[in-house]
Amino acid sequence: MPEMTTRPVIMGTRGVVTSGHYLATAAGFRIMEQGGNAIDAAAAMCFCLNLLEPQSNGIGGEAPTLIYSAREGRTFAISGMGTSPNAFTIQWCRENGIDLIPGDGYLPACVPAIVDTWATALSRFGTMSFSQTLQPAIELAENGFPVYQRLHDRLAADVRKYTELYPSTGEVYLPGGHVPEVGEVFRNPDFAQTLKTMVAAEKKAQHQSRAAGIQAARDAFYKGPIAERIVEFITAEPLPDASGSAHKGLLSYEDMAEWNASVESSVSLNYRGLEVHKCPAWTQGPVFLQQLSILEGFDLGKMGHNTAEYLHTWIETSKLAFADREAYYGDPAHDEVPMEMLLSKGYAASRRNQIESTASMVMRAGDLGGGVPDYMGRDVADDNRLALGVAARSVQDLGLDHAHTGDTTHLDSVDREGNMVACTPSGGWIGTSPVIKGLGFPLGTRGQMFYLNPDRPNALAPRKRPRATLTPSLVTKHGDPYMVFGTPGGDAQDQWTLQFFLNYVDFGMDLQEALDAATVHSVHFPSSFYPRVGYPGRVIAESRIPAGVSDELAKKGHEIVNTGAWSNGKTMGIRYDKDHGVIMGAVAPKGNIGYAIGW
Repeated sequence: MPEMTTRPVIMGTRGVVTSGHYLATAAGFRIMEQGGNAIDAAAAMCFCLNLLEPQSNGIGGEAPTLIYSAREGRTFAISGMGTSPNAFTIQWCRENGIDLIPGDGYLPACVPAIVDTWATALSRFGTMSFSQTLQPAIELAENGFPVYQRLHDRLAADVRKYTELYPSTGEVYLPGGHVPEVGEVFRNPDFAQTLKTMVAAEKKAQHQSRAAGIQAARDAFYKGPIAERIVEFITAEPLPDASGSAHKGLLSYEDMAEWNASVESSVSLNYRGLEVHKCPAWTQGPVFLQQLSILEGFDLGKMGHNTAEYLHTWIETSKLAFADREAYYGDPAHDEVPMEMLLSKGYAASRRNQIESTASMVMRAGDLGGGVPDYMGRDVADDNRLALGVAARSVQDLGLDHAHTGDTTHLDSVDREGNMVACTPSGGWIGTSPVIKGLGFPLGTRGQMFYLNPDRPNALAPRKRPRATLTPSLVTKHGDPYMVFGTPGGDAQDQWTLQFFLNYVDFGMDLQEALDAATVHSVHFPSSFYPRVGYPGRVIAESRIPAGVSDELAKKGHEIVNTGAWSNGKTMGIRYDKDHGVIMGAVAPKGNIGYAIGW
């Protein structure tokens, strides 16, 4: 347990909000003060984060979302994940010399999902108009916000890219040709105008009903001038990408106009009396549940927090769950995902028995009765080559770590009625696709997560959701609201948040202690991001893990790579205490700019 916590647990009785940037958190708080519920506040925070953290997320990206509706007494998953272009197929890739989908440029762009995610959420679960929830972001875009250190550093690192490869980005983010200094006020009037276009459409239709107004606002994005501008921009000139060639975008107006976010059932598992909910297998979310299912058979408290025994057990459990992700997860609308069997107690017991006293160096997907799928290799390097069609090469020789553990953001919102929201916005960041001139934001590159092996799940297909790393978490107890949480961090998200959850549930820490505790994560399996690299046996550990513990793990065969003392993630969460009528929130200090506010 930490000797001291970095921040107090924020407590209130009317509502608590958390997000990856304090100004977004303030916007959510403002919406609640104006009478909005948790869903209204979450929508406002998301659009602010799209503006405030452009290196980590954007309105052109994605936002998988979990909502507990106090009125309906149920948890829902909103599919904030756009689909691939109808024209983007495995055959197209073969004909155009693509053996691995690049992580940049126009090819991996899917339909931007942010706007309809919140249109869907507001219509069904919210109380405010779209215009009300957009207002804080409009004001920040027009009036500006102070540049903070991480944004400055990311812009400074990519000046050449934004002046030569993505000049439309440089026009917005390098005003006057210079990198904004820390504390300098940055404005994005084009982003403000994009939001105002939706507001204007809503005002023309809101006399019919609130729902009609919200629908008109989202249609302005997907069926109006914004969609038209997106398609015009990405098809005008080919853009160089990591494939070594230049390509125009394949996303069409029809792809945009015919897409809708969907409200789905969550996937859940009972762990020590708590029902833990995740988005379905179009995200990696169920690996969190698989890990819990295996770990439930151990007395973690007896092992002790962050001991070598505990961390070894946890790491080996993670390897097993992520191997199953590679073998079985994909868009359930296209792929048959055996989720009931993967989360069964019998299967968890069989996987638990595979954990040995030394570190595994192989990718061990589970046998669900028909043998391990033949597209899974003997180890991580083999699986990269076999499943991805990459020319034979050693992943260790690539000199790359798992990508994008510093991108993405998160937000949580809970109100006094017990409505809860956990959302993990990501994609559409400025580093991998140019800002669309006149709109103030770029498209995403989530399609890089598809495989090009047609025999496996998560293979590229027209209008399919790529299996995303984005994975909010929501917990209920006896059907009542209990907790929401999440973090940025790519493949590590369901490792860092799991350690937070176990710190709280099994080790009895309070929220801030649980967030502050040192973490580790495995990069044993292939990354979800281009170029899909994995490192057999490697564990990234914050330097606050005691040296003696790291030495013991190394003796067990783990390759321990130390990172900064406070480097892993930016986990945050909110706990709803029904018995006392108190809502508690906290955010890890990692990254400096995430905060919780309550009242």
